Amino acid sequence: MPEGLYPTSTMELAKKRRELAPDAEAAFQAFSRTVFAEGALPAKVKQLIAVAVAHVTQCPYCIKGHTKAALRHGATEQELMEAIWVAAEMRAGGAYAHSVLAIEQMEKAAAKPAG
Repeated sequence: MPEGLYPTSTMELAKKRRELAPDAEAAFQAFSRTVFAEGALPAKVKQLIAVAVAHVTQCPYCIKGHTKAALRHGATEQELMEAIWVAAEMRAGGAYAHSVLAIEQMEKAAAKPAG
């Protein structure tokens, strides 16, 4: 049985990523620092948002990294779990909201004359 679905992020892999596209890597890192800096939203809140989004995008690296960052910025376990529940509701809410597309097709199919 494989150890895991995703490889462990290592310094060697990070170095390889930098070597393969140094300008893009530097731009991404600068963007990330800017996005997560204190601003109108405190860094802790930004990290809680990131944890929620990471659960919706299902990125295991993001889940782990932003959970650690949120904890470093003072987030509690309860705050983290509430953020995850918000993500769960939003993901389920998307399926619920889009159900009108299926209902619309059902109604069109029912209105078509047989034959």
